[in-house]
Amino acid sequence: MFRLGKAQLKEVVQQIREEIDEHLNAINENTNEIQANYSYVQKLDNKIEQILLRLNHIEILLEEQSKPAPVKSLSYAEKQVFLVLYTEEQPLTYEEIAERTGYPEALVMHHIADLIEKGVPIIKSYLNTSPSLKIHPQFKEMQAKENVINLSLKSFVED
Repeated sequence: MFRLGKAQLKEVVQQIREEIDEHLNAINENTNEIQANYSYVQKLDNKIEQILLRLNHIEILLEEQSKPAPVKSLSYAEKQVFLVLYTEEQPLTYEEIAERTGYPEALVMHHIADLIEKGVPIIKSYLNTSPSLKIHPQFKEMQAKENVINLSLKSFVED
């Protein structure tokens, strides 16, 4: 068998103790690194949560904006102008709307401005510097389903 003297035994124990201390230091360093990483991951998680909350808020705002605002009541003349635009698939000029309603072109322009102000989404495009107008297709579809403008035979009987 192998025998060690007291001095040699002390030296072996000292070496083992040093190795254990090195391992403990490495474990402590790793533990500190793990704790730092965990803390960093928690901060990232909190930031991601805040971003998700903001995105949800933005999504809600966008949904609210995509819903058309309620249309205010239209006068008899405004309803007539609306119907001319509503029944046509192609954009119309002010002159064409005036011909179909029997109103002067200037009055048609005024009624168009009133329709827009009251919440009717009218798309204006230009062909050779001449404006053409049409009702937004989605609004037209919604009007067909929900009668947003409240068009009825009674509405065309002037008070």
